Amino acid sequence: MRLILASTSPYRKTMLQQAGLIFDTLAPAVDETTEKAARPGHDADALALDLARLKAESVSRQAPEALTIGCDQVLDCAGRLYDKPKDRAEARVQLAALRGREHRLATALVLAEGGRAQWSHLAEARLGMRDFADAFLEAYLDAMGARALATVGAYEIEGLGAQLFERVEGDQFVIRGLPLLALLAELRRRGAIAS
Repeated sequence: MRLILASTSPYRKTMLQQAGLIFDTLAPAVDETTEKAARPGHDADALALDLARLKAESVSRQAPEALTIGCDQVLDCAGRLYDKPKDRAEARVQLAALRGREHRLATALVLAEGGRAQWSHLAEARLGMRDFADAFLEAYLDAMGARALATVGAYEIEGLGAQLFERVEGDQFVIRGLPLLALLAELRRRGAIAS
């Protein structure tokens, strides 16, 4: 069965490649900013699931014979939802708002076929950021450069971003934006990969 990742995320692509999956990637025709604005008041779980479904269905309509993987992740800190920072100043504001506090990542996964969602999964992780100094924040942003703008919360937990945290509860794959173990189990159940 042909698999397609409905994402341009290098992180998700790398995770699937490292897990040994053979797949194509197609960018979904979904404007996340517009879709988020159309869902005021949505909580992180509902928003992540909606966006993952829209992405999967968008690509699935282009290749209805394939099984399309759509993902999305929303960061929630005390009811405030965060997007990827647009620039260094916004990354600084996000990290300053998150330091010394706990936040939650809602990570959604949807499989679509024939242009329609067929299966979904929602996972979460809770992360406690330590109360680091402003000087550390600036040094971190200097070291991260443009990579700080590639992820919600402005961190890569698998790299330098690990230094921002004092506590992590949850699956590393979920934190990185793809509930990989749940995906692999479902692909095995469907006979899309060897069991």
